[in-house]
Amino acid sequence: VDPLFVIDLSDPRRPGILGELKIPGYSDYLHPYDADHIIGIGKETSENTWGGVSVEGLKIALFDVSDVNNPKVVDTVVIGEPGTDSEALRDHKAFLFVREKNLLVIPVSEIRRVENPESRYPGSYSTTTWQGAYAYLVKPADGFTLLGTVTHAEKGSPYTWDSPDAVRRSLVMDDTLYTVSARSIIMTDLADGSRVNEVNLPYRWGRTPTPAPIW
Repeated sequence: VDPLFVIDLSDPRRPGILGELKIPGYSDYLHPYDADHIIGIGKETSENTWGGVSVEGLKIALFDVSDVNNPKVVDTVVIGEPGTDSEALRDHKAFLFVREKNLLVIPVSEIRRVENPESRYPGSYSTTTWQGAYAYLVKPADGFTLLGTVTHAEKGSPYTWDSPDAVRRSLVMDDTLYTVSARSIIMTDLADGSRVNEVNLPYRWGRTPTPAPIW
């Protein structure tokens, strides 16, 4: 449990906690939506049968802090199975929020569950990986509304967050969403979710650029 704290900094010499919110999971990065709302991205957690805590899928949350003494959760979304990851957890520049469009784009390296109906064991399943980005419409009144996903790679890739197909950056120009991985740039029409174009980048597995000397 990682509480969300609202801290009073009006007197820098005597900061104080005004309110806190305890919910399952934790946030690695918080981003302002407006003066009263904050978007968080991190991981969901749950209690396991041994009394400990298990880390679950990727979690995004919208918090209402208009009442500083009583912060609330407006909405939450959990993506994927345990092991699902995002570049935005470590690098805030991978987090894209366009306030004018209420658009949130999150890079996702997702572990997906694949049911195995042919197994003689009930509930048997395996997992597969998916690389891409999730796009949401974000509004305080409605929370998160999934607009669609952009696929960079799927089915069977053994890599998650360090995959060359993992999305590292995204940006919007006019009505086109650009998602960028080490291997490609994909352009998606925000109006209907169709793929406009794709540019393959000169990526070579196992080869990294030589660092420039610092004088």
